[in-house]
Amino acid sequence: MTQIGRSSRRHDIAVPEREGERITLSWSAASDRGHRRAVNEDSVLARAPIFAVADGMGGHEAGDFASSAVITRLAEQLGRRFIAAPEISDALRAAVDDMSRGVGMTDLGTGTTVTGIALTLRDGSPYWLVFNIGDSRVYQLVGGVLEQLTVDHSIVQQLLDRGLITPAEAEVHPHANVITRAVGFNEDPVPDFWLIPIVAGSRLLVCSDGLTKELTEHGIRHFLSIGSSAADTASRLMDAALGNGGRDNVSVVVVDVLGTPELAAAGPRTGGEGRRARTGPLPA
Repeated sequence: MTQIGRSSRRHDIAVPEREGERITLSWSAASDRGHRRAVNEDSVLARAPIFAVADGMGGHEAGDFASSAVITRLAEQLGRRFIAAPEISDALRAAVDDMSRGVGMTDLGTGTTVTGIALTLRDGSPYWLVFNIGDSRVYQLVGGVLEQLTVDHSIVQQLLDRGLITPAEAEVHPHANVITRAVGFNEDPVPDFWLIPIVAGSRLLVCSDGLTKELTEHGIRHFLSIGSSAADTASRLMDAALGNGGRDNVSVVVVDVLGTPELAAAGPRTGGEGRRARTGPLPA
């Protein structure tokens, strides 16, 4: 398990070419191997401008190696205040190359999911760049409304999209752990990207599926709502996941937007669909 960055009570990021305009964030990260796993195959990055969780696969040594490779490569972008989708894609490709040099660790190969958020600029205005490969997730809470910002790459998600199973059936489906896209296995990584307006007062959660296996969306919304700070919220989520069984490694990153400039290009900031920049998935 690799963790880069942990928490910040207050961090200001100046917006380029906009004198005096800043984004103010607070964040906290936590990771635990859970009650049933021998090792923690998750890795976490929690330092502006990138907040990410990678959930490794392929056996304990291989999974740990894969998730660490991704987080280490993403962390090479930490010298920037804002980054773009090509930098994320390049980092993931470099991580796949790193994994290929670990051939022999397992006959099954090695890979990882990865999901996260990064500060980016579009036409000079700051946004969240949400990215995802696999079934780890990003959520956003605004005004008491919880929205899942990512879409799982999984067999169960495909069945849901086709209307072949219900959300309740998805929770207990025998193929719930089967994903359809990953970083590694000598394949070119294909992340999904979305642009999300940065909303003052919002709280974002980046998490591995070890959390979503133990908490429903109702539970996630509850703990995101009652947490007094990013650190308190991360602790509450972790305690709840472990208390509900902790069947898998659990990793969470909570990011609070304490302040942001007015963003005319961000669109409406109330209502479920209005908060999300409807550009569609961006090219990798």
